[in-house]
Amino acid sequence: MTPSSPVPARAVADTTRRGPVIAWSLWDWGSAAFNAVIVTFVFSVYLTDAVGEDLSGPVSASSWLGWAVGAASLVIAVLAPVMGQRSDASGHRKRSLALLTTSVVVVTALMFLVEDSPDFLWLGLVLIAVGTVLFELAQVPYFAMLRQVSTPATVGRVSGVGWAFGYLGGIVLLVIVYVGLISGDGGLLGVSTDNGLNIRWVAVVAAVWFLAFSIPVLLMVPELPATALLHGESHVPDVGFRESYRVLFAEIRTMWREDRHTLQFLIASALFRDGLAGVFTFGAVIAVSVYGFTDDTVIPFGIAANVAAATGALVAGRLDDRLGPRRVIVFSLVAMLVAGVVLLFVQGMAGFWVFGLVLCLFVGPAQSASRTYLVRLTPPGKEGQHFGLYAMTGRAASFLAPTLFGLFAFVFGDDRWGIVGIMLVLLVGLLALLKVPALTRDRADV
Repeated sequence: MTPSSPVPARAVADTTRRGPVIAWSLWDWGSAAFNAVIVTFVFSVYLTDAVGEDLSGPVSASSWLGWAVGAASLVIAVLAPVMGQRSDASGHRKRSLALLTTSVVVVTALMFLVEDSPDFLWLGLVLIAVGTVLFELAQVPYFAMLRQVSTPATVGRVSGVGWAFGYLGGIVLLVIVYVGLISGDGGLLGVSTDNGLNIRWVAVVAAVWFLAFSIPVLLMVPELPATALLHGESHVPDVGFRESYRVLFAEIRTMWREDRHTLQFLIASALFRDGLAGVFTFGAVIAVSVYGFTDDTVIPFGIAANVAAATGALVAGRLDDRLGPRRVIVFSLVAMLVAGVVLLFVQGMAGFWVFGLVLCLFVGPAQSASRTYLVRLTPPGKEGQHFGLYAMTGRAASFLAPTLFGLFAFVFGDDRWGIVGIMLVLLVGLLALLKVPALTRDRADV
């Protein structure tokens, strides 16, 4: 398919076409520039270890970064449901995605201005917090568009492809910037490391990467019209921003009375998704502090972990369509709990390579199937609103895994026991999910 071959703009695709699926997935590939390079591996580390290294006062740069991200989470929780609702009501999901993605790109490029001096820490913190808010808001219409590129029979496979693209895109870009700009003294390009110039150029590369790979979805996936409602589902009213909150609370009350299973799933998924995030957030920390990895040996493991998660997402996507997302999530969480328990008792790098990769192998399937589970629960035309609630509940629970990891590591005096904290969050999420009745059909299916 080409941009010149029109597709009827509907809330649910009639067929699954390779072109739109690849175009949609490439946004995930490109978005890894912000998620992996900026937030996780490169720019946040630059802020804490270089820019804020000599920060005066009793509060460390790492603490300031944590508070900045925490403030961003609060803003996301407040804005995401309403922003998703408004993109549904106006029929402007693609326009919302374009504006928010462009904003993330601009904010990322502005990180070039953050020089290696404590005076620039505040600019860096503001940019990373604002970028986090915009990125999470952009994911709402992006996730909602999943139904526009998949059918009820293929939504699991398509979601798995998207998650895999995200994991692999992050690894490819990390290798590019590491080899070209970071390794040694300014990488193969020999960019000066004075005043953090090489890392500042990484931010520019990340911005260009995200921009380039976000364009295909805007060209090849049709916009959702406000009238694209199927099966007699009610239309989300197009009202002003403040009035949108009244509509949102009314919708939540209606969901509590008539569609409680969706709310139950949102709560359960918020719990186990926080545990899934904890696996990647603290995986490198545990590898180094407990299992003997070094800064050099942990990088290959990080690459392998992302490849494993991508592979799991691809394989599980097809199982999702055959067996249903609930079974995929339950099996994945159980497998991760078993691997986590084994990790408590193994020693050395070899054991962590095996069971750590098992953990990562099942992170991708659980993430992908969680997305498709909500899609299948959602009435056509309300995907944006529901994924806004998905973002809100996820942020509301995002403190659990970090808090419990720190608590268990502190109480038992060993980071190894922090694994128990993460596994506990996964277990509670699993138990909550088991109370959600199994899906009987996709709400978009006739």
